[in-house]
Amino acid sequence: MRVDTDDLAMLLKLQHIDLEILRAKKRLEELPQRAAILEARTKRKAVEQKRVRLDALRADADQRLANVGDEDAALAEKQRRVQAEIDEAHGDYRSVEARSKELDGFAKRRAALEAELAAIGEELERIEGVQGQVAQMLVALDEKERAATESFVKEGGVLKDVVFRGEAERTALASSLPEELLASYEKTAARTGGVAVGRLQGESCGACRMAIERGRLIDMKGQGNVGVCPQCGRLLVLE
Repeated sequence: MRVDTDDLAMLLKLQHIDLEILRAKKRLEELPQRAAILEARTKRKAVEQKRVRLDALRADADQRLANVGDEDAALAEKQRRVQAEIDEAHGDYRSVEARSKELDGFAKRRAALEAELAAIGEELERIEGVQGQVAQMLVALDEKERAATESFVKEGGVLKDVVFRGEAERTALASSLPEELLASYEKTAARTGGVAVGRLQGESCGACRMAIERGRLIDMKGQGNVGVCPQCGRLLVLE
């Protein structure tokens, strides 16, 4: 095909802009901050699940501690009443003996409760220690995500600006090209990953580096200054 020199220059410039846009988008997609943000969020989710489990364990231990405390307080009140009854027995041996056995039972049970309270206290201490570690981990993860996000916004903003300006320039440039040429270019670009136009280098395609048979090349040049590479199918500038 025969393409006007100015149109050909604009076509090559269009490809340059498109490749710049593709590179900027690829760099944006591959920014390491994306992985850092995702990693921080994934870890936070796991840590928060652990925090929920710890909160449940803490609530259970607190409830058991409260139950034991209530039982111990009730036994203390019973001890007080029984001791008062003993004091009022005035030498009634049988009554004193029966009440004394009750006091012994209360004392044994309170001793067992005291041991249980100590065990629950140790359990709560361990839970609180892990809760503190979890809280620190969440703070560290929040800071990591914040820093990565700030860096991503800064670096990614530059790349997004490149894409925005490139797309605006591309739109203006594409509108000035002949429709048939633009359609051929865009169809080829979509098929070849963006590199739609190559320049003839000697007797080879500058895009795929494959040699073109001399007779075929003469025919292509006879038809105009832009042909189609018989090897890769890209538009080939022949002059």
